[in-house]
Amino acid sequence: MIHPTVDIHTYLKPGVRVHLAGIGGVSMCPLAEVLRGMGLTVQGSDMSESDTVRHLRSLGIDVAIGHSAENLKDCDLVIRTAAIHDENPEISGAIARGIPVYERAQAWGAIMQKYANAVCFSGTHGKTTTTSMATHIFMEAGADPTVMIGGTLPLLHSGYRVGQGDTIILESCEYCNSFLNFFPTVAVILNVEEDHLDFFKDLADIEHSFHAFADLVPQRGYIISNADDAGARDSVKGLQHPVFTFAVQDRTADCVADNVSFFDGCPVFDVVIHGEVYAHVELKIPGKHNILNTLAAASAAYVLGLPGEAVSRGLETFHGAGRRMEHKGTYHGAEVYDDYAHHPGELHALLTTARTMGYQRVICAFQPHTYSRTKALFSQFVEELKLPDVTVLAEIYAAREQNDIGISSQDLAREIPGAIYCSSLEKVTDTLASLAQPGDLILTVGAGDIFRAGEKLLERA
Repeated sequence: MIHPTVDIHTYLKPGVRVHLAGIGGVSMCPLAEVLRGMGLTVQGSDMSESDTVRHLRSLGIDVAIGHSAENLKDCDLVIRTAAIHDENPEISGAIARGIPVYERAQAWGAIMQKYANAVCFSGTHGKTTTTSMATHIFMEAGADPTVMIGGTLPLLHSGYRVGQGDTIILESCEYCNSFLNFFPTVAVILNVEEDHLDFFKDLADIEHSFHAFADLVPQRGYIISNADDAGARDSVKGLQHPVFTFAVQDRTADCVADNVSFFDGCPVFDVVIHGEVYAHVELKIPGKHNILNTLAAASAAYVLGLPGEAVSRGLETFHGAGRRMEHKGTYHGAEVYDDYAHHPGELHALLTTARTMGYQRVICAFQPHTYSRTKALFSQFVEELKLPDVTVLAEIYAAREQNDIGISSQDLAREIPGAIYCSSLEKVTDTLASLAQPGDLILTVGAGDIFRAGEKLLERA
């Protein structure tokens, strides 16, 4: 890739024509709207028609279907998603014509500098849920934030919103060091574990990346970190900037949970900051891990001066983000839920929560995500997938990879007593249909297209 020599800021002004390659993507659509709001002329392309594409066209944004160098027209710059490579005709066409090509993260980084507050939620897991919680809180407080979430939030009917306030809230991913293009004024680190080992060398390499992310915060800003998580603690060691901490276990943290109880698996507790009750929270979503997520979101609200009532009231209406323990329906008396968990740590949080929900059996249909992650974390996946009463394994979802390793979900199934291997999603649906009984909790789990198996099951109900 030939990196542009001109800073992207030069182009972010009215009248400039920008082409977004992959404009229908989850973080490209809001980018298109924000750039349009800044006075740029926005156009783009995507591989297929979608509701997102139709929405963008309704705003007067020209979207071509399919990728071609002709789609560039007379644009001044190109912004692309991570999924679009140099060989793409629009990228190679732009390079041939001397049109600068920027990464999506670079554009978001430049945009967030125009906001007084840029709240960036990072971590191996919990990002989508915590960013969603913060959105509820900041909107309740009347902050009118611009929001970018890597999932769907029912409150927004999408994964983003373009606000008029002075705050932008972003889910911030470490993969390919994407978040190092950002300019956070509030950097939140939820947890740091081994993941994305197709890019990072090891845990130390990942911690180094999170350290660099936290180090981006200016002196006037805030670094917020999970004192209960070893990886997060190691990541913020040696920073010149003071760190605001949250924790459940570590009672010396700045922000802790007190008077914790559970109702139907959902936590109820006080958010206590520097010894004073800041907010009382009654969550509508289950799981101990969501206490930490709440403390992280509440800490961000606190450092920016939001009232505790906004935390309490904002989370009253929070029922989770899309694909985060999302209730899909009932099949033959079994409740069907879907979840995005694709890392052993996320699986552990999900499956231990599932066991507290009072169902007779937990049936988990899991689709591993990428060959490299399955191989690197194989033994951890095996341990977590022993937790359900029945584990159904779909074949590995390739995502961006080729199976050069020669690994299969069958390899996992051999190590998990009673596991059922399914070579296709259709077979997963058939298997779940044959297993389902009243009193069962059926989970479809993974970052790929495993949710379709649950949806097909419900179509049979």
